[in-house]
Amino acid sequence: SAWYDRGFITYNNQAKHDMLGVSEETLVEYGAVSEPTVLEMAKGALNSSRADISVAITGIAGPGGATPGKPVGTVWFAWADGPAGRTEVHSESRWIDGDREAVRRQAVAVALQGLLDR
Repeated sequence: SAWYDRGFITYNNQAKHDMLGVSEETLVEYGAVSEPTVLEMAKGALNSSRADISVAITGIAGPGGATPGKPVGTVWFAWADGPAGRTEVHSESRWIDGDREAVRRQAVAVALQGLLDR
């Protein structure tokens, strides 16, 4: 397609590290569902593609996976754009109410709206 280059599905930490370059230190210190991780994911997706912009999502859609301070519905988003060395990255966190399907659907909507806004 003229507007979609590629996608990365990185459900586990090793995939985040291998495919997107998220540092092992970031994953150990902050966890997979965190702002530092999602920022590195967005930068890595941009650097590993021919895209002009990237979006990354990491979260806990449920029904399990919650940890202290990170309940089901916690989702981090990041968008990266611009040339290497001058890449701008924006992030935000949302708590999305609902079951797994609701969290996933709403997360996609937020991610796509963020692309449109940028």
